[in-house]
Amino acid sequence: MPRLDLLIAHNLGFSRGVVTRLCRQGRVSTPEGAPLRDPALQIPPAGLPMAIQLDDAPHTLYLRYHLLQHKPLGVVTALRDDRHATAYDLLKSAPLHKDLRAAGRLDLETSGLLLWTTEGPLLHRMTHPRYAVPRVYQAALRGSWQPPPPGFALDDGHVPEIAELKPLAREDAHPGLDVPFGTTTLASITIIGGKFHEVRRIFAGLGSEVLGLCRVSYGPLVLPTTLAAGQYLELDLHSVFAGMHPRPRGGPEAADDGASDDVIVDELPEEADA
Repeated sequence: MPRLDLLIAHNLGFSRGVVTRLCRQGRVSTPEGAPLRDPALQIPPAGLPMAIQLDDAPHTLYLRYHLLQHKPLGVVTALRDDRHATAYDLLKSAPLHKDLRAAGRLDLETSGLLLWTTEGPLLHRMTHPRYAVPRVYQAALRGSWQPPPPGFALDDGHVPEIAELKPLAREDAHPGLDVPFGTTTLASITIIGGKFHEVRRIFAGLGSEVLGLCRVSYGPLVLPTTLAAGQYLELDLHSVFAGMHPRPRGGPEAADDGASDDVIVDELPEEADA
């Protein structure tokens, strides 16, 4: 079980020595005002997240945190970038911000659903090709597209795993999909996994051009139509992906988002499913 001092230090950015002094001085308490003087107090996982008071200011302590973000256009999925704003910067108010990592990536010109977690093993399962998590995108296109022919492959030889590709009515388009001038048709595409700019390359290979792209679902999660671009909501990814199992070895291999998606790293390049 996690200790009180470690939880406070991790969530509020204090050293353990500072937290120990705060507790012993009676400056840490329950919301009801009962002092929490023992920094080594064991906190059962069932008691988390945990509300405390520090010098009469309320705080919530988390052991882990997950969220769903509506990534806007014009930001990259990175922890740092010298040229562009990042989706990570929009999460500064989120608990455990410094530990959050994205599950998959969306590039500068792609909007939509982006999941973040502080847990490396969960991130691995959500992004590893063997778990074959489907992603659904809505695309604004210039020009009509042709159905994928048998054995359809991209120009680099990669064979995309397209679970569904269908026309999209305007009234069914997500509010997060940018429909620029020049758009002639809309489409919905479901892919398993995702290589570098895969959706854009798929449509290019089918004779069309992507002008606007929005990821509207990831596995069973759907981007709420009421969640504004740049905003996020907390959710429990463990319960959402509880029934997820790897497909048998020897089955079709799903393409991954990129070599770095299944580990926690300090920086993510600007490649993406899309």
